[in-house]
Amino acid sequence: MNEAFVSFLPLILIFVIFYFLLIRPQQKKMKQHKEMIDKIKRGDDIVTAGGIFAKVSRVIDENKIEAQISSNVKIIISRPTITSVINNSTEANNK
Repeated sequence: MNEAFVSFLPLILIFVIFYFLLIRPQQKKMKQHKEMIDKIKRGDDIVTAGGIFAKVSRVIDENKIEAQISSNVKIIISRPTITSVINNSTEANNK
């Protein structure tokens, strides 16, 4: 039994290293992205994965928002495709 454990020890160590170097940071990044997306509200300036800069004009539901990309031009964007919030409307109002 002890020999079997010793033979699997390198595999266990490799898994632990992969967990701390790859899996855990990716999970943390996904959690931060989800929190950012959940906090999006009207007036926020956003950037989509396609490189579109827009201002949120309306939050439709948990998966879609309506954003204005130019005067009188509004589009519906899927929330998961938002990569970043440039300036938060509450931060801009507090300044």
